[in-house]
Amino acid sequence: MSTTTAGMIFIGSLIAALALAYKPLGDHMHRSYTSTRHNVVERGIYRLLGVRADAEQSWSVYARSLLAFSVISILFVYAVQRLQDRLPLSVGMEPVTDHIAWNTAISFVTNTNWQAYSGESTMGHLTQMGALAVQNFVSASVGMAVAIALVRGFARRKSDTIGNFWVDLVRGSVRILLPIAFVGALVLVAGGLIQNFAGPHEVTTLTGGTQSITGGPVASQEVIKELGTNGGGFYNANSAHPFENATTWTNWFENFLILVIPFALTRTFGKMVGQVRQGYAILAVMGVIALGGILLTNVFELSGHATVPQAAGAAMEGKEVRFGVSNSATFAASTTLTSTGAVNSFHDSYTPFGGMMTLANMMLGEVAPGGVGAGLYGMLVLAVITVFVAGLMVGRTPEYLGKKIGARQIKLASLYFLVTPTLVLLGTAFAMGSPERRAGMLNTGPHGLSEVLYAFTSASNNNGSAFAGLTVNTPWYDVALGLCMTFGRFLPIILVLALAGSLAAQAPVPVSAGTLPTHRPQFVGMVVGVTIILVALTFLPALALGPIAEGLS
Repeated sequence: MSTTTAGMIFIGSLIAALALAYKPLGDHMHRSYTSTRHNVVERGIYRLLGVRADAEQSWSVYARSLLAFSVISILFVYAVQRLQDRLPLSVGMEPVTDHIAWNTAISFVTNTNWQAYSGESTMGHLTQMGALAVQNFVSASVGMAVAIALVRGFARRKSDTIGNFWVDLVRGSVRILLPIAFVGALVLVAGGLIQNFAGPHEVTTLTGGTQSITGGPVASQEVIKELGTNGGGFYNANSAHPFENATTWTNWFENFLILVIPFALTRTFGKMVGQVRQGYAILAVMGVIALGGILLTNVFELSGHATVPQAAGAAMEGKEVRFGVSNSATFAASTTLTSTGAVNSFHDSYTPFGGMMTLANMMLGEVAPGGVGAGLYGMLVLAVITVFVAGLMVGRTPEYLGKKIGARQIKLASLYFLVTPTLVLLGTAFAMGSPERRAGMLNTGPHGLSEVLYAFTSASNNNGSAFAGLTVNTPWYDVALGLCMTFGRFLPIILVLALAGSLAAQAPVPVSAGTLPTHRPQFVGMVVGVTIILVALTFLPALALGPIAEGLS
């Protein structure tokens, strides 16, 4: 069987599995977020938090609750890292330095999971499990909560509330993420991933030298990071390490976990607004963009348009033999189309245009299907921008799902779109403007620029993957990338919640002959076009100086 054929079977079976899971998982999430009953575990958590579960919140109170929870989480994760040598299960690890602890705390709380350190030689088991892995759950649940709040904004009429943040947070973790993670961890253990408490400094001496037998709670953390679209890995090699991704079929399963919740949330959206076909339309937009990104990444890597790949017949540098070129390319596309950041190959070694695709996938805003929750609310913002553009073309007040898109709504949507490009381009400019910061690049010329551009694109879009050629373990990069992760996460969230509040307060607009149908292929094509055009106009100059210049040289 050829590599191309195997790659197509991998993609086809993945699409089939996602299709089978779409309806049951989407319906389960709909029931989870709309049920009026709280189970025993949830009631216990609400009592512990002092939360009135049946009290609704306005968008501003919802936002303040989210920010308060996130600030407390950052302080907790920072403290655990700084004090880990005094805590149980430290396995001999020293306290994490202040700038790494700051960067890591921000990274995991913002669902980015960017790692400027080697996990197995920096973090003890308690830090990995009690601080970082917990954030894999709750930071993902925060993103889902924001998406559901925006959907409520479209679904509700003349309402000054959009739900209860604490209820959405708990239900996302308890009813959705935890059950799937439990089953997924068992599957990965069966596939060869380890789950123990062996210390990272335990080694066994063999003939010819020493071989590490590093252990740890890897299987559970692996499924958590993939399911919650988080990139943080127990090992520095991430999902390329056999303890984190043992075989071809575990590679397929992890790819499935990355995509299943973001895609299924479109079903939840359709059910909550009472028009399932609207969910199918958003799914179609995500599917078209995602399939295009996956296929182009495969084409560029399989064709190997570079001197060494052409001579060798394949672009295998930086890839694991057990996965091969095509399955590695599909994983790379999936992880950058979502806010996952887990990698089973090293994007810095990709062909120029293959590396460009991983960059472009993130620059789209990670909306196809995007992160858990973040992809859905990002795509709905793009849908709002699309109906506004369409309304301008025909001279009508734009409407979406029975809600008028006026000056306030389009201002919020526009600011949402402008946040991450501003962070990416300014951050890259500051880094490239200093010889000291450029010294961190492994390569010079266009590829060196791509390394820096990738780092700020990944941080600002809360992705977490890296080109791996850039040395970022410095105070300046740790602080700068931490600020990008902070503003790239919380500014868009505040804007989305403000948009949700403004939509929920509106009265429904009756459908008329002039209303743009938003469930037809025409609208799907328009949203795809607007998404690509906005990104092309914003990032094309930077891409032209980086991967495009490298690919054409």
